[in-house]
Amino acid sequence: MNEDAFIARLRAIASHPAARGLLDDAAVLELSGAQLVLTHDMLVEGVHFLPDDAPEGVAWKLVAVNMSDLAAKGATPLGVLMGAGLARDDRWQADFADGLGEALRHFGAPLLGGDTVAMPVGGPVTLGLTAIGRAPATGAPSRSGAQAGDDLWVSGNIGDAGLGLLMRQGKLSGGLGSLAYAYTHPQPNLALGHALAPLVSAMADVSDGLLLDAQRVAAASGVMVEVALDAVPLSDAWRMVRGDGVEDRIAAATMGDDYRLLFAAPPGQAEAVLAAGLRCGADVVRVGRCAAGAGLRLTFGGAAVPLPGRLGFVHAGR
Repeated sequence: MNEDAFIARLRAIASHPAARGLLDDAAVLELSGAQLVLTHDMLVEGVHFLPDDAPEGVAWKLVAVNMSDLAAKGATPLGVLMGAGLARDDRWQADFADGLGEALRHFGAPLLGGDTVAMPVGGPVTLGLTAIGRAPATGAPSRSGAQAGDDLWVSGNIGDAGLGLLMRQGKLSGGLGSLAYAYTHPQPNLALGHALAPLVSAMADVSDGLLLDAQRVAAASGVMVEVALDAVPLSDAWRMVRGDGVEDRIAAATMGDDYRLLFAAPPGQAEAVLAAGLRCGADVVRVGRCAAGAGLRLTFGGAAVPLPGRLGFVHAGR
């Protein structure tokens, strides 16, 4: 059973309105007139990070992927709870703890508690973090609000982290340090998410690949989402290492681990969206549109492009 099939079974259980049908980046709990945003992400050695990745970087990534979910809901962090399956020596654990403290201070998210267990000898390091945030007064945007006629935007370069992983795996030579850093140190923009929340119809973070997450927005919102591949922002490092053709852009849009914001907004909000990006230090780029219909459509230079067989990263299961 793969990840999607398992989540489909869980949807039958997650009937509380706060769960948002398990179609969103986070749960949103109504509490005394306010909205509490709750999210949980895991990192498993050999799946989400490499055995020889620096423990400080693993800690940063654990915090950052959860902060990315909060950013997609426009939320301000209130704190985190951590679960850790320990399977390394004292030095690794001490360096991880130091990195965790640094990351939590950076994002303004205090550690409130959690649990630790000793893993079986040879077992993978397994980490989980629950992040808790406060939604803005205008409410936490969902994935499901995109409307026909909305513009589709993304908040920064796509694909660098995927190339960084290939570098770390020894599958790519001649790469740049900025690519490896993009893989180990994602940079979610909480301030941008907060600024965009009142402007957007729908918002999600790009974690599993731009195309896969765009398809999820389309499915949740009941619209067709069109992505113009030639508009997808790529870094100079990506172009230098990989290229700028249609296949290169498909590769960038399916790698995942970007932790950018993907959002739909009415055309009338374009000026405000660009201003929010400028204030928050983000290069927000219009990459497509939403229209009546269903599914995902790709274009390059205005011409239709067939969907690739793989839109992004999905856990295969057993």
